[in-house]
Amino acid sequence: MLTDWTALADTVLDGTPLTRDEALRVATAPDDELLAVLHAAFRVRRAHHGREVRVHVLQNAKSGVCAEDCAFCSQSLHFESEVSQYGMQSVDELVAGAAEAHEMGAVTFCIVTATRGPTNDEVETVCEATRQIKNRWSMEVCASLGLLKEGQAERLAEAGVDRYNHNLETSEEHFSNVVQTHDWADRVTTVQRAKAAGMEACCGGIVGMREETEDRVDLAMDLRGLGVESVPINLLNPRPGTPLESVDPLSPSEALKTLALFRFVHPKADVRIAGGREEILQQMQPLALYPANSLFTDGYLTTSGQERSEDHRMIRQAGFRPAVVGQGAAECAREKE
Repeated sequence: MLTDWTALADTVLDGTPLTRDEALRVATAPDDELLAVLHAAFRVRRAHHGREVRVHVLQNAKSGVCAEDCAFCSQSLHFESEVSQYGMQSVDELVAGAAEAHEMGAVTFCIVTATRGPTNDEVETVCEATRQIKNRWSMEVCASLGLLKEGQAERLAEAGVDRYNHNLETSEEHFSNVVQTHDWADRVTTVQRAKAAGMEACCGGIVGMREETEDRVDLAMDLRGLGVESVPINLLNPRPGTPLESVDPLSPSEALKTLALFRFVHPKADVRIAGGREEILQQMQPLALYPANSLFTDGYLTTSGQERSEDHRMIRQAGFRPAVVGQGAAECAREKE
């Protein structure tokens, strides 16, 4: 049975939350209806974000020394992967990275560490770097430091960290197939701590880890229940040496329908196309901008990505514009057709 995707978009735009059954219909739409699904998702995206694309830049501030066993991650000490190993970078190194991100036109600079959770000294390093960054530039700062202990979120918020990233990765039911060294509930607690401290929550996941379509829907719904403001969606790019290295990659159409699913469920959020977009979408990358209003440029934590010049060219050729630092959603929404 054909779905009236225009009517579904109208329902979301009227403020009615998507039901689980409706979300599942988006995720399982026939490929013949892909462009109709993307157009409907774009109407929702445009209403809240105009044609702006928020460009984010990542810095891997502590690499390859993580004791957790996340099956997708080449930075885990449990697996034989060839990645750089180094401890926490200094304040000066983080500020230098922010300077480069500023030159790239980033609206958000993301400080990421591979770890179970930060020490208090590592939290203070991020806090001091954030204070210096905020004193020089108007970029937002997002920190991704793993599981937070009591009081750490408050310190980060007081220093000026705008967002805290901690992905749920997948559904609660599928989580134990991917991670055994901590629980899905541990991640939820950290997201709640970040929000309680006054930071926005950047929380998404990875698709393509042998999960069912229903798991993707469950993840989208659980994130909605947490009230997250930013939803990064990674498309698994299997890493050599990890337990998921032999997983068959997603098809471009499946990945695009997944992005549309998260846009419909999270109409106002930053929906970000994150790691794996170049390998999974290839020539279809520009279509990701119809549901997603944000992307990472110039690489990821352990893999290179499309260069910023190519990303900016792609954004403009697709009829979008890189967001300007300090421009809010209200200005973006006024640009809708």
